[in-house]
Amino acid sequence: MTEIGVGVIGTGFMGKAHSIAYSASASVFGTGLRPKLEIVCDLSPQRASQRATDLGFSRYTDKWQEVVEDPAVQLVSVCTPNDTHAEIAIAALARGKNVWCEKPMSTSLADSAAMAEAADSAKAHTIIGYNYTKNPAVTHARRLVEEGRIGRISGFFCRYDVDNEADGARPWSWRMSRASSGTGANGDVLSHVISIAHFLTGSEICRVVGDMAIVHPERRDPNSPDSLKNVDNDDMIAALVHFENGVHGHIGASRVTWGRKCGLRWELHGTEGTICFDQERLNELQLFTRGDDLAMAGFRTLLTGPQHPPYAAFLPNGGHSLGYMDVKICELHDLLSAIETGKPVWPDFQAGLKIEKVMDAVDRSALSGKWEDV
Repeated sequence: MTEIGVGVIGTGFMGKAHSIAYSASASVFGTGLRPKLEIVCDLSPQRASQRATDLGFSRYTDKWQEVVEDPAVQLVSVCTPNDTHAEIAIAALARGKNVWCEKPMSTSLADSAAMAEAADSAKAHTIIGYNYTKNPAVTHARRLVEEGRIGRISGFFCRYDVDNEADGARPWSWRMSRASSGTGANGDVLSHVISIAHFLTGSEICRVVGDMAIVHPERRDPNSPDSLKNVDNDDMIAALVHFENGVHGHIGASRVTWGRKCGLRWELHGTEGTICFDQERLNELQLFTRGDDLAMAGFRTLLTGPQHPPYAAFLPNGGHSLGYMDVKICELHDLLSAIETGKPVWPDFQAGLKIEKVMDAVDRSALSGKWEDV
């Protein structure tokens, strides 16, 4: 089995998720490239050292440049705050490194376009961390659509609500700043919705009318407890959307909805049936297909199992349930397979830029109060 050296930049939640995926991928899938944990980076040398020990990296640094310049590293994970993604990813691509970048791509459409341009010029693979499209339940839904099980797609409806920032007493963070994070719930949460919309419908959103709200316009300054800082990006975001293939729908997201932990729920409407999904029950699909016996009509629950690739790589029997980290491993496997075979992977930086353009159009529309083209 051939090894590929990896470097992870950022050691928060997503940095840890990437590192776990790298450690587990060869054990789960058995063949292909085997990641080798070369170097991990954090701004704090002490934290970087501890993460190297905890996660099994050979060495550590507090300078991201040392990761992208390391000759032993062929694949770089970018798991840092949004406003640093572009600089790091472009530098890695310039050195021929493959890049696994967490979403959103950046804080501005211009930076995201520059990342896509750099990827076009590089002989390397890229992927954006829209892991919810890699769940075997969701990929099975895509196959059901392609097989025509629910007829022609007529509507897509999705919300993603969380309570990460629901508490108004929670202090201000970089996620609440357009300068550091770009948009708020739009970039952090709605971006996932748009990725799923493009993946399931096989089409792209082309026109939107959006609306936003800032529920907590001021937050306590963590560096000065007696002072307040303004929140200048969205707590809630929503839009009516039109797709290039004629599908209509609506999408929305909130980071301030009490009780929703990972409240990603979508419905795909077709002329012959409907598919529903709830991320908090991520091993289940609800499927309704039109039949002759109206007395027996109703949704049926499909539990993921070995018949839904790549579930069988993890477990031999259905109903035993995969988890969030397993889906990140599926995402990584797609990237490693692409690097090994030279075939494309979705969503790469070009597909990611299309998602960013929708986010930008929703933001522009929410500010202008008008329909906007993507």
